Amino acid sequence: MSKAGSAAKVKISSFDDLFGASEIPAGVEQVQEIALEELHEFKGHPFKVLDDEKMQETVESIKSYGVLMPGIARPRAEGGYEIIAGHRRKHGCELAGLSTMPVFIRDYTNDEATIIMVDSNIQREDILPSEKARAYAMKYEALRHQGRKGGSTLDEVGEAAGESGKTVQRYVWLARLSDELLAMVDAKKLGLVQGVDISFLTEQQQEWVSVILGETGAAVSTAQASKIKEYGKSGELTPAMVRLILTEEKPKERKVTIRADKISRYFPEEFSNDEIENVIYQLLEEWNTQNGLKKQ
Repeated sequence: MSKAGSAAKVKISSFDDLFGASEIPAGVEQVQEIALEELHEFKGHPFKVLDDEKMQETVESIKSYGVLMPGIARPRAEGGYEIIAGHRRKHGCELAGLSTMPVFIRDYTNDEATIIMVDSNIQREDILPSEKARAYAMKYEALRHQGRKGGSTLDEVGEAAGESGKTVQRYVWLARLSDELLAMVDAKKLGLVQGVDISFLTEQQQEWVSVILGETGAAVSTAQASKIKEYGKSGELTPAMVRLILTEEKPKERKVTIRADKISRYFPEEFSNDEIENVIYQLLEEWNTQNGLKKQ
């Protein structure tokens, strides 16, 4: 799958025009130095800007060499500019003590800006599940507004990160979780698979799950999440039922491996694997019965 991303397919000036051209084509604006106070966060920006080790590296690079890659922004109706790509660079400039940042100004539509914003961030290695979920959901809606439909749209959403349409669909579902439940997914207190199941609940039902998980600290199994989802779909889910499901004792999982070289001497060579299994199960049933252990 190509990693070029949908941003390269937007019918506007390409990234080659923005970053790679040796000569600026007629009618294409040059880089402008924009005051940091005039640069505003993209509406609904799903990616966190953290003061972590990588940000410190960015700050040191800016102090030594300046901003090597200009940001991208578009004019805002209320004044100033909305950042499309360059939120981390802007924060790095602030920490480095600069007052301006080099930026390409482009008059993109909402959908075009959303696609470029997502594609310019989605390949980072440290993306949280909540960031990816919200970003994929935003890009999916932008592509649908442009007239794309069906599974091919989901495939296109994942192109920039090299992910399949099925994976994208799971993250789009995950984006329906409440902020509290998404935070649990980020903290690995709630699994991705379980989160997807719970995302099918209503806001009220999700709140019940969130509150009870916060109170009990319970770990949600795949079976429990599936059961909660089914009761939610049937309209039978209640806070008491959520609590009962999440606090029920989970059966202990046991895994036993029987080595072929140890049991092969008990069976003729012509016996198939299924025949061997059937004999073993039959003998176990007899052993259970003889020792009074047979389950009712």
